[in-house]
Amino acid sequence: MNQIEKLASWISDSDNIVFFGGAGTSTESGIPDFRSAAGLYQTQHHSPFPPEVMLSRTFFMSSPDIFFDFYRSKMIHPEARPNGAHLLLAELERRQGKLKAVITQNIDGLHQLAGSHQVLELHGSIHRNHCMNCSHYYGLEQVVNSAEIVPHCPKCGGIIKPDVVLYEEELDHTVLMEAVEAIAAADLLIIGGTSLTVQPAASLITYFQGRHTVLLNGDPTPYDHQADLIITDRIGEVMNGVQKILKL
Repeated sequence: MNQIEKLASWISDSDNIVFFGGAGTSTESGIPDFRSAAGLYQTQHHSPFPPEVMLSRTFFMSSPDIFFDFYRSKMIHPEARPNGAHLLLAELERRQGKLKAVITQNIDGLHQLAGSHQVLELHGSIHRNHCMNCSHYYGLEQVVNSAEIVPHCPKCGGIIKPDVVLYEEELDHTVLMEAVEAIAAADLLIIGGTSLTVQPAASLITYFQGRHTVLLNGDPTPYDHQADLIITDRIGEVMNGVQKILKL
């Protein structure tokens, strides 16, 4: 039995699957990750500030024009479409009810676009935006199509802030607790496309008490020694292989 066959077998035998994913889940959809050689932190951009600085709360408040210029050009990919990983996870939730939750560090909304409903977004979403003054809700269009570099609320003039968790901001406590509960109740934990270095998100997997932990990532992680199965192939291709074996 090869690695993909083993993963398919474990999925078939499981009743409570949780997927914990990071940026690598979406790279096959054309969205760059952060820390790989081709990632966002390594690519050239015309700002003198590093991405880690521009994506901080302090920088957002002090230089919203530079923030939004970088955010629109590097963080928003409205043309991206779900790949095999997103599609299989949505199918496991929809058809068989095996998948109880997708816990993601991504902000791109591709899991929902693929059809997943039980999605816990640890770092928020580009698709939700709120006025910092009156709290009015706006979709992605208001940010993308704004004639201003810094989008302002038509109702009160306040700055419209994306509901993404910036550096120096805390993760949503309710989402964190729901993620902990989902992982603790799972019998199969599939971890995909994450370096498991971003805290506190990475530490969530320590709550897993089930049968098997599967790690789908191209590079080594600090948690490799805890995995029962490690597959370093591209996650979308792996999930396409699983889908064919399970005939979903």
